[in-house]
Amino acid sequence: MAAEIHPKPQTRTPVLLSKIEASQEVVNTAVIIPKEDGVISVSEDRTIRIWLKRDSGQYWPSVYHTMPAPCTCMSFNPETRRLSVGMDSGEVSEFILSEDYNKMTPAQSYQAHQGRVTVVLFVLEMEWVLSTGQDKNFTWHCSESGQRLGGYRTTSWVSGLQFDVETRHAFVGDHSGQVTILKLEQDSCSLVTTFKGHTGSVTALCWDPVQRVLFSGSSDHSIIMWDIGGGKGTAIELQGHNEKVQGLCYAPHTRQLISCSCDGGIVIWNMDVTRQETPEWLDSDSCQKCEQPFFWNFKQMWDSKRIGLRQHHCRKCGQAVCGKCSSKRSTIPLMGFEFEVRVCDSCHESITDEERAPTATFHDSKHSIIHMHFEPTRGWLLTSGPDKVIKLWDMTPVVS
Repeated sequence: MAAEIHPKPQTRTPVLLSKIEASQEVVNTAVIIPKEDGVISVSEDRTIRIWLKRDSGQYWPSVYHTMPAPCTCMSFNPETRRLSVGMDSGEVSEFILSEDYNKMTPAQSYQAHQGRVTVVLFVLEMEWVLSTGQDKNFTWHCSESGQRLGGYRTTSWVSGLQFDVETRHAFVGDHSGQVTILKLEQDSCSLVTTFKGHTGSVTALCWDPVQRVLFSGSSDHSIIMWDIGGGKGTAIELQGHNEKVQGLCYAPHTRQLISCSCDGGIVIWNMDVTRQETPEWLDSDSCQKCEQPFFWNFKQMWDSKRIGLRQHHCRKCGQAVCGKCSSKRSTIPLMGFEFEVRVCDSCHESITDEERAPTATFHDSKHSIIHMHFEPTRGWLLTSGPDKVIKLWDMTPVVS
């Protein structure tokens, strides 16, 4: 009797749909146009381009507009077709796109900053244009009158910005690793709080207004989930990148977080699980398992006639331990550790196979990523990088 052949199940991965390769310099920001086979990009080569898919299957620019300075960031509102573009000169220029996306009409321009604009956001409900710059200023303007409504001076130049329409809170992440929450009024703002959990600069922010959770990505390779609305003050770490986190997008219908890094890694995180906070690292002069002194504890070393050891910490319980008592490694996905980390021997024995089950999937985009945009209605992801290439991905095999 012939053996029955069972084909191996195919690994679910993002599907590369298209590559757009015509920019002369780095594409700093690009977005997918909802309900259209189109992409808008702004580049260091000073161009704004609207790419529409032709019958040949290739994307060609229907609009090719040159700006007076390199284009650093943008915000596009599909309802009003308003495009807000930040530039290296500190200026923010706005355009209205035609219904067929073949024409761009200038609407407003304002000198928002004294240095490079890092993030720009258009808020339709308020008719506000929020922007941040390397001049360490956060400002907002009225998109109808063009007047400056207010501003706030940050401690470092800002690299991440999100806004909650319901509460009028702005979340500002800066180069020092700090996130500042501001309450905006029509012409003033007040500081609500600041928090810092990253050892590197904040490189990306993503806000979920339903769960009222803020995600921050950093150059320290980590992501932190801040519970803003729950009143718990919890901060959950996610460790799944080997390089600087460059972008964050959230799929609310599936409760999945998409993150990317400059080494081309794309990680899909399942946030529909009960995650645990990582413990605070405990201080001790000796190993909290075998009691052997650490190398700075001269008195105990002298009294016990033993050589001091190097201090480590168990990532699960937070205890200070020596290398001999923490010789094991393990993943702890519910604590955000998708890679193996140091744990003490007793914690290693307590972690079950079920607790080691991964809560994230890992994919390679095969190009360095500096920006990404997720379009949830079709499940498409856009990535752009210093290789001047824009890639479009079908994420439905993994974001579902």
